[in-house]
Amino acid sequence: MRKLSVFLGYLTLILIAISMLYPFLAMVNLSFVNNSEIFSNAGKIFHSNLTIENYKNVFKDIPLSIYFFNSLLVATITTIGQVLFASLAGYAFARMNFKYRDGLFLLILITMLIPPQVNIIPLFFLMREMHLIDTYQALILPALFGGFGIFLMRQYFLGLPKDLEESAKIDGCNLFQTFFKIALPLALPAVATLAIFTFVTSWNSFMWPLIVTNSESMRTLPVGLAVYKGSFREITQWGELLACSVICTIPVIGVFLLGKKYFISDILQGGVKE
Repeated sequence: MRKLSVFLGYLTLILIAISMLYPFLAMVNLSFVNNSEIFSNAGKIFHSNLTIENYKNVFKDIPLSIYFFNSLLVATITTIGQVLFASLAGYAFARMNFKYRDGLFLLILITMLIPPQVNIIPLFFLMREMHLIDTYQALILPALFGGFGIFLMRQYFLGLPKDLEESAKIDGCNLFQTFFKIALPLALPAVATLAIFTFVTSWNSFMWPLIVTNSESMRTLPVGLAVYKGSFREITQWGELLACSVICTIPVIGVFLLGKKYFISDILQGGVKE
C-alpha cells in the first residue's frame, strides 16, 4: 500500500511537471517556426523545418538589444540594492534595541498590505517633481526598498544563533564587521531567496516602466514587447513574438539556476525540526 501511494505521488508530480513544461517547450519550438506554419499542427511539440529567421527579424524590427540591456540593468541594480538595504534593516530590527523599533517594524508590515497599484500615482508625481521621468532613476529608486525583504531578512536573522556574533564582538569586531563577516554569510539562503524574487519581479515589471518611460531608448523588455505586439501591422508576427518571449525568459532561468542551491536549502530548512 505504501509503495502504491509513493508511486501515485511521483506520478502526480510528473504529470504536473509535464503540464508546466509543455507550454514552455512549445514556445521555444514555435519560436523557430515560420509564421505561416505556426497554427498548422499546433498540437505538435516538435516541428520540422526550423529556422532562426524569427530571431533575426526581431533584432531588425525593434531595438531588442536596448530593451534587454535596460531590463538587465534595472533588474540587477534593483536586486543588489534591495538585498543590501533589506539585509541591513532586517539585521537592525533583529539584533539592535532602539526606540520605537517595534512600532517602525509594524509600519513596514502595514506597507505590505497596500496594493502596489495604489502607490503608482503618488510615486509618479514624486518622480515628476524630482525631474526623473524617463530616466533609470525612476525605474530603480521605487523598487530599492520593500517591506517583504525586510520582513524576510529579519525573520531569518532572528533564527540565527547569537553565539558566533558575540564571539566576533569579543574578538574586536564592530557592528558592521559582525554583520558583513558573520551574519550575512550565514544568511545566504535568505539572501538568495530574496534576490531571486526581486530579480524576477523587477524583470517582469510592466505597469511602472510603462508609466515613467516615454522614449524608446528607456523601455524595458516587457514594455517593448507589448508595444511591438500592439504596433500597427496587418498580420501579427507570432513567431517573432515567441522569439521575444524566449529571450525574456533566459535571464530569469539563469538567475534561478545560480541561486537554486541556496533557495532549495532555505525551503528544506523550514521543514527540519531540531
